[in-house]
Amino acid sequence: MSDTTLNTPAWQDPMVSSGDSRGQRGKPDWTDILFFLILAVGAGYALSNYGSYMDYYEKLILCGAVVGFSWAAWLWRPLRALMVASGLSALFAIWLYSNGHGLAQGDITRAESVFFLKYLFSSQSAILWMCALFALATICYWVGFVSKTAAWMGTFLTWGAVYAGVTGLLVRWREGHLLGPDIGHIPVSNLYEVFVLFSLITALFYLYYERRYATRALGGFVLMVVTSAVVFLLWYSFTRDAYQIQPLVPALKSWWMKIHVPANFIGYGTFSLSAMVGFAYLIKEHGETRSRARLIPLFVLGAVLCAEPFIFGSREVSLTWMLYFGLGAIIVGTILAFRGPISRKLPSLEVLDDIMYRAIAVGFAFFTVATILGALWAADAWGTYWQWDPKETWALIVWLNYAAWLHMRLMKGLRGPMAAYWALGGLLVTSFAFLGVNMFLSGLHSYGEL
Repeated sequence: MSDTTLNTPAWQDPMVSSGDSRGQRGKPDWTDILFFLILAVGAGYALSNYGSYMDYYEKLILCGAVVGFSWAAWLWRPLRALMVASGLSALFAIWLYSNGHGLAQGDITRAESVFFLKYLFSSQSAILWMCALFALATICYWVGFVSKTAAWMGTFLTWGAVYAGVTGLLVRWREGHLLGPDIGHIPVSNLYEVFVLFSLITALFYLYYERRYATRALGGFVLMVVTSAVVFLLWYSFTRDAYQIQPLVPALKSWWMKIHVPANFIGYGTFSLSAMVGFAYLIKEHGETRSRARLIPLFVLGAVLCAEPFIFGSREVSLTWMLYFGLGAIIVGTILAFRGPISRKLPSLEVLDDIMYRAIAVGFAFFTVATILGALWAADAWGTYWQWDPKETWALIVWLNYAAWLHMRLMKGLRGPMAAYWALGGLLVTSFAFLGVNMFLSGLHSYGEL
């Protein structure tokens, strides 16, 4: 690692492969076993009390989730604290809804009268807290280039946002069932819910890499895309009443959704993370560049990506879109203007390249699984694995884009600015597959329209 990394808003400890205080992952200890048993008891309770509402596959997914979450928590210990804290907070909210009549009972109208529900733990309140904390964390990470305290606050606020978002999704799941027996469903069914999921996954992977590589200097870059998603989420909520829980359309009433959508958004989240790390790589690469002409492609691409949610969020050129695009351009221009001091506090090019590669590799693996699951779901729902629906076609384009990136990396040694520009440009393709198809094209996935 270069000497410039010593000036980075970083951890006091060196890089650790486990991404937590252990340093190196060893065999599971008694705390890992205890966490597994807690999850197993919870799953057993759900099966014994609500098993009659589940089909065979949903029971299998529940049991698999116990193993999967236990394994993930062993890989990265902070996930344990997050799951316990969010789970207990969600149970507290469910208890508040029940008004002391047992967790199986509840009154959704209490969200307007009970203080803790109205201002903290109802799904809408928790998700609004998530949005506010992500925005504040982004500011703190950028201030963190001149203040280690602000950088630490960025990490703290990001964890707070993730906690609020996970709690909000868990409570939203219960709120759906309180609205009616046929309304409740896992909260990954519409754009509002998956934007929350996308923000959480992107932030969680960033927090892992932050600790893994012992640097907070990338927080401002990665959280720009998260904050962009959050702003879109707020706009979508207030202009379309998207926060309201709606019954599932028939095509989504399937256990396939419980595994296809999360796998898909792990891919979207890590691809977005790699793009912003690619942006940081290019800032580092051009830290001492004096020629403005060499910075024009980076400025144009960065500004378009910052404003992309609103490009896909409105069929007409509106004042809101124009202001947001202008703000995005100013932010990217400011980063480029201060590229010298910023680049000196970023990790080395080798570290940035490694994070970019690892994020794309993880995302590609999950996106591949999600695409296969989507094909199986399509065969179950529509009788055929593939119909060249716009969403399917663009998912294939995304897959081919990152397959080509990885092929060039592993077979041809792709490195440097070309790899970074490709990763950053790949976010345009991914975003169109995620949002643009819903906006401009129609097809079998029309239930995701804006």
